Order: sequence, then structure tokens, then C-alpha cells
Amino acid sequence: MKFATLQDHTLDGRLLIVSRDLTCCVEAGVLAPTLLYAVQHWEELEAGLRRCYDALNAGQLASQPFDPRRCAAPLPRSPQWCDGSAFLNHANLMEKAFGTAPIPDLATIPLMYQGASDDFLGPHDDVPLPSEADGIDFEGEFGVIVANVPMGVDADRALDCVRLVVQLNDWSLRAMGPREMRTGFGFLQAKPSTSFAPVAVTPDELGSGWSDGRVHLQLEVTWNEAPFGQPNGGEMSFGFGDLIAHAARTRRLRAGAIIGTGTVSNASRAAGSACIAERRVIEVIDHGAPRTGFMRFGDRVRMEARWPGAGAGPFGIIEQTVVCAQAPA
Repeated sequence: MKFATLQDHTLDGRLLIVSRDLTCCVEAGVLAPTLLYAVQHWEELEAGLRRCYDALNAGQLASQPFDPRRCAAPLPRSPQWCDGSAFLNHANLMEKAFGTAPIPDLATIPLMYQGASDDFLGPHDDVPLPSEADGIDFEGEFGVIVANVPMGVDADRALDCVRLVVQLNDWSLRAMGPREMRTGFGFLQAKPSTSFAPVAVTPDELGSGWSDGRVHLQLEVTWNEAPFGQPNGGEMSFGFGDLIAHAARTRRLRAGAIIGTGTVSNASRAAGSACIAERRVIEVIDHGAPRTGFMRFGDRVRMEARWPGAGAGPFGIIEQTVVCAQAPA
């Protein structure tokens, strides 16, 4: 199934059921007013939602054109947002470029931070940020929306808790990150609101693109219309089962929590990168200094996950412009 959220200026928007080809949709209405409600009541609602989805794809429902520009994030807010760093190639590049000491247990214990989940951005929202001097960077990722997850769940059972898969852009302010990491308290100001592609999908919609708790799709990224990277999500060193189990090691997770992969990163240089910071560290390794600057106001970033060699992807497109935030009146 495929879902989106119509932005209606309420906290959670209105749930849309979207056709497989992303051309049309219907409102879920009284069946499930919001996606958060649907995830929280999945067991009782799944069969009815699937009947509606099947009827929509068969042309048996009166539908409307699907307009992703009217969409909020699939979940405009979430009970929790935890983002990992599941691609060790990315972490290893950072260590090599800056000569930092290896992170203890990096290969066996996932890195993860807890981000803000109260104000996600839609796929075509402008991205207001306070200053270009903060080192504005995009980070292309995948994520999952989970059901209730019990504390102490193992990785295999954790995968059974995945309800939906999403594509996202975890914005970063690189100039702020090092200071916040040195405090030992982790990210806060360095991580502004995360953006999401318009459509959340059930894992079965990905076919062979969902295997071993990984999204085996290419994440195609352009910056100001210039190709930037197309790394494949299948190279995760930790699968989503591992990430969910790590997040639930000492706490339970409530239905609607989102777990992210961290920046998609491939060992092959030909794949490019899904964030500016990674390109810059490669430049440090190759040339002794970074040559690529961070984003400026007015810059545009576009992200779309696709099957290699195929047409449009399952999640739709993130396409956003960075703008200067207006000072409060």
C-alpha cells in the first residue's frame, strides 16, 4: 500500500491512499483520518485499507489526481525520530579524512542520535535556516515507521514491527555539529527539521527492493540540477532490524516512531555521495583540502529513490529550496 498526507494546516493532516503509479488518490476518511492513527490501529485497519487500495488501483473508486505539492511529510509529526549511521563506509571516510581515533565498537554497535520529531517538512516545502555560515548540508536517507516495539526485542523480531518505509532528507548544519558532539550530549541545533518524500509504502511495494531489512534502491541526488550521487541503500552495514533493536534496547518504542539509516553511502566512488560532507572528506583524502562549499540560500536539492535502470521510484520526490529564515516579529 501507498500513503500520503494532505496538508490541511492541522497537526497531522488528512490521510490519502495513493495509487501504485502515484497518479491518483482517495482520502481514507473515517476509516483512518491520519497516518498516525492508521499505524497506531494497524491490526484492525490493515484489511480495510488494503481493500480500498486494491479498488483504487483497479479503477473502482472515484479518485482525484495525486499532487505531491499539496502533501506534508507522511507523518507531519511522530512520537519519536531516531537516526542511525548504518553505512560504515561513511564513518570510515570521516575517520580517514580527519585522522580521528576509531569509534569504539563501530562495527558491532550502531551509532544513533535522537532527533526532533514535532515538525517534519513536506517534500516541496522551502527549508528556512538562519545562516549560510552554519554549513548547510543535505543528507539522503531511508527510514521505517514502526508499530509498537517491545523493549529488548531482537533484530529478527524487530523487522516484524516495520509497517512502512520512507525516503527522507536529514538536514544538517555542519558548522554546529563538532561543538555539540564534543559536549557529549549530541546534536540539537545542528539538526533542523527533517524532510520526507511524499509517499510512505508498505515493504511489499518494494518487491526485491526490500530484502534483509534493507532498501535496495538507488537514491538519486541532484544539487542545483547537477547530478551529485546515486548510492544504493543495500550497502547498509546494519539492517533495520539491528537499528530498531538498538533503539529499543532499554525502552519500548511507540507506534509511529521513525528509525533512519543515516546518510546512504557506497564504497564505490562512482556512486557519488548523498551529502556534501562526504564529498568534502573525499576531497580532503584526494587533494588535501575540501573544494566543495556548503549550500547557499536559493540552492535547490532533489532526491528520488529508484530501482536501478527503472523509471519513477515508489516514494515520489523530495525537491526543496533553502531560504533565509525570517526573524520573529
